[in-house]
Amino acid sequence: MSTFLARLGRASFRARRLVAAVWVVVLAAVVAVMVTVGGQFDDRFTIPGSESQAALDRLAELQPAAAGASAQIVFVAPEGQTVADPAVQAAIGEVVAEATRAPEVAAVADPFTSRAITPDGRAALATVQYTVQREELGEGSLEALESTTEAAEEAGLEVAVGGNAFGTTGVEIGPTEFVGVAVAVLVLVLTFGSLLAAGMNLLTALVGVGVGLGGLLAVSGALTLSSTAPTLALMIGLAVGIDYTLFILSRHRTQLAAGTDPEESAARASGTAGSAVVFAGLTVVIALSGLAVVGLPFLTVMGVAAAATVLVAVLVALTLLPALMGFAGARLAPKPGSRAARREAAEADGSGSRPAGERWAALITRRPLVTVLLTVVGLGVLAVPAAQLELALPDNSVAAEDTPQRQAYDLIAETFGPGLNGPLVVLFDGLDPATAQQAAGAAAVAIGGTPTGLPGEFTGGLDDVAYAAPSLLADGTAALVTVVPESGPQEPATSDLVAELRDLAPALEEQTGAEVSVTGQTAVAIDVSDRLDAALVPFALVVVGLAVLLLLLVFRSVLVPLKAALGFLLSVAASFGAVVAVFQWGWLADLFGVPTTGPVISFMPVILIAVLFGLAMDYEVFLVSRMREEYVHGAEPRAAVLAGARHASRVVVAAALIMFSVFASFVTIDDVVVKAIAFGLAVGILLDAFVVRMTLVPAVLALLGRSAWWLPRWLDRVLPDLDVEGARLGAAPQPASRREAVGAAR
Repeated sequence: MSTFLARLGRASFRARRLVAAVWVVVLAAVVAVMVTVGGQFDDRFTIPGSESQAALDRLAELQPAAAGASAQIVFVAPEGQTVADPAVQAAIGEVVAEATRAPEVAAVADPFTSRAITPDGRAALATVQYTVQREELGEGSLEALESTTEAAEEAGLEVAVGGNAFGTTGVEIGPTEFVGVAVAVLVLVLTFGSLLAAGMNLLTALVGVGVGLGGLLAVSGALTLSSTAPTLALMIGLAVGIDYTLFILSRHRTQLAAGTDPEESAARASGTAGSAVVFAGLTVVIALSGLAVVGLPFLTVMGVAAAATVLVAVLVALTLLPALMGFAGARLAPKPGSRAARREAAEADGSGSRPAGERWAALITRRPLVTVLLTVVGLGVLAVPAAQLELALPDNSVAAEDTPQRQAYDLIAETFGPGLNGPLVVLFDGLDPATAQQAAGAAAVAIGGTPTGLPGEFTGGLDDVAYAAPSLLADGTAALVTVVPESGPQEPATSDLVAELRDLAPALEEQTGAEVSVTGQTAVAIDVSDRLDAALVPFALVVVGLAVLLLLLVFRSVLVPLKAALGFLLSVAASFGAVVAVFQWGWLADLFGVPTTGPVISFMPVILIAVLFGLAMDYEVFLVSRMREEYVHGAEPRAAVLAGARHASRVVVAAALIMFSVFASFVTIDDVVVKAIAFGLAVGILLDAFVVRMTLVPAVLALLGRSAWWLPRWLDRVLPDLDVEGARLGAAPQPASRREAVGAAR
């Protein structure tokens, strides 16, 4: 591996003009395709093979309009009046008539005809049905609907327009999100002590992100791509792009400081640090691609898209970076006598004062058992809130308070009850047209109970049902029973109601002679959450298992990969705990701009596990590979740990700060889905890099001693020797003079 990568780095160094031109052409081509044929995003959460999705698809066949997007207009009369007052009723009727004429509207249910009025007569609800799905709504359609409420507002009514048609349709990236890039530049300048090196690092990362993200957007028309996917790809691509270049370039500058010829240094950096980059990148790709195990198309595409961006970042680091090294030549070497030169010399041969990373490693390895116990207990305490993690798909309750959909959601919950924000639909398919109406009515009574004669009160039926209303579809062979729960769409009671309805389905099928299924957006969201919950353990086993095998190849040790996986479990559990504390319990919610507390987005755990595991293994590979390199070359176990910390800790710290700043900048996004994921990743990076990799890992290795690198002989013979340490590259050649080095680079 190291020999091949060294040859690739040398070839890129020599053919730097060609390599740079190829990447420029690729970037230009990707941007051109993205601009000309790029498609739209699709934020529907589909779950193939589930009862709710199959019923929703069947409903679209039976009555396409019923499967389109829907909106709600809620009216609240002024104090002392009711919606039945002539002036108020006339104003509502005018709004309904205007809404009927709005673009792409199929029908509007008049609240007085559909009896969608509260028992006290203060509020009324008009339901708007569109002819197309939310993602297919034309530009301006929703704004046109909002503009129809003028008559009601002039009459003094409180009016709000919302519904699933107003769900999140995209994630806007603003200038605040690029604060992380500015912080990354500052960290790079401080790390390298060189504007040239920092600029080169950032340039290669931006090229990688441009190609990866541009390619993703270019094929968005052919894939089911959610609006969250590009944001995730941008976060991951930018972070790993900067980090991978940082590791190789840092090794290159250290070798230049020791007097190595630029071309030879580029080749050796590509063969040694480049090998670590390849395996670190593979762990990220494995983790992100593992999202396909869950079996949800939107999540699979999200993971594969981010994984593709990581692959591009690896290719850029292995080819474009050596080419840029060729253009820079010996100018990348720290100036003689400078602070950077002294620091590089100290890290190379251990002369002078020890770097902070080595001093820290020496401190925590003096009493390694105490260090291990303190870190494990500390992370365990932070992980305590994770036991109360609640998951759900986002709805309008998590939108910003000043958005129309959030205002309508709150107003409906206040006047009609929270269940009307997430009604369930029971589909009866295959009814006898002669008795369909009666069968649907009887089914509604079995579900919702019999009216007592008092407003809003029923006897019998299932628990947590406010009411159930039947309606016959056009051809007379199918009917819907709309079930309005008493609880909100994200409450556990609603999930229990879905299970009760499905338990009741066999009896309803026998009663009506039709095929019965429970569907609706709320049921689909519940099914998605259940699928994700059931897939979490298999997903973690597949991802962690494959990565452990990969680390077994890299480190040729049994205990090091296991230690890496267990350390990751501690850091990810602590990250979950932080997410629960902020996004569910509301701790520091105002500081982080969390619009409302409640269940966390259902796919946050698998995304967080996939991304954080990949990045955690980055630090593991970069840090421990230097320790193993020292051990392989004859150092004692604790001395190898200290030497590895001396060489790699500064770069790992810089990489962690860069990743943290990139992820933390995305916490400022209004979209609560991205906000929760970015927050979890930012916290996870800090904990994993500084507590697990920089503290727990050296302590464990020092505690284990030589047994840390133990590998059974039979396994040693079976495993291929990948030579990540670059032993086959031989000793570094004698350096040329500075003038000869500059001449060779030119």
